[in-house]
Amino acid sequence: MAVLLLTIAALATAVLSGMAGMGGGAILIGLLFATGMAPALALPLHAGVQLSSNASRSLVYGRHIRWSALGLFMLTAAPGPFLVAPWVVAADPDWIRLLLGLFILATSWPGWAAHLRMHGRVGLLVAGAIAGVSGPVVGGVGVLVAPFFLRDDWRREEIIATMAVAQMLGHALKIAAFSANGFNVLARLDLLVPMVVAAALGAVIGRRLVRYVSERRFRQLCRAILVVLALKLAWDGLAGLLG
Repeated sequence: MAVLLLTIAALATAVLSGMAGMGGGAILIGLLFATGMAPALALPLHAGVQLSSNASRSLVYGRHIRWSALGLFMLTAAPGPFLVAPWVVAADPDWIRLLLGLFILATSWPGWAAHLRMHGRVGLLVAGAIAGVSGPVVGGVGVLVAPFFLRDDWRREEIIATMAVAQMLGHALKIAAFSANGFNVLARLDLLVPMVVAAALGAVIGRRLVRYVSERRFRQLCRAILVVLALKLAWDGLAGLLG
C-alpha cells in the first residue's frame, strides 16, 4: 500500500511541476518526511525521483531551454551538494523536519526575491548558490529559486524548460554527493522504480495539461498544499526535539 501511495504522489507532483515548472518537488519531499521516512532514505529517494521528473520535463520542453543561463546557474550550484552532504549524514531528522517545514513556509510566498531585482547574470549565480547549498537539506528548491528565473523577457515555456534542466543537474549532483557520503539511492528499488516511472509519466501529462489550467488558480492550490505540509513537518520536528 505504501508503494502504491508514494507512486501516486510521485505522479501527481510531477504533473504539478510539468504544468507550473515548480512546486512538485517541495510537495513530494514534504510527503516523504511526513510519512516518517528517515532522511537517509527520503533524500536520496527524492533526488532519484526528481531526476526522472525533471529529465522528462527537459525533453518535452527541450526546444525552449536557455542554455547560456544554465551555465551561470551551474557555476555556483555544483560545489554546494558536496559541501553540505557530510553535514546531512549526521543531522538529527527532527531538525531536518523543522527546517524543511520552515523552508516550505518561506517559499510559499516567493515574492521576496523580486525586491532583490536579480533577474540577470547575478540572479542566476545567486540562484545556483542557493540551490546547491539548500538542495541536499530540503530536497526540492524549485519554488525558492523560481523568482530568479521569472524574467519578463522569457516565455513561460522557457522558464519551465530552463528550470527543469537546472534542477535535473542539481539532483544528479546531489545523488553523487550522497553516494560519496554513505547514502544509497538504490537502497529501495521497490520504491524508486515505480516512482521514477510515475514521475516521468507525470511530466508528460503536465505538459499536455498546461494550457487548460489557470496559472493563478494552480499556484493557489500548490500554495495551500505546501502550507499544510509545512505546518505538519514543523510540528513533527518541534515535537521530536522537545519530546
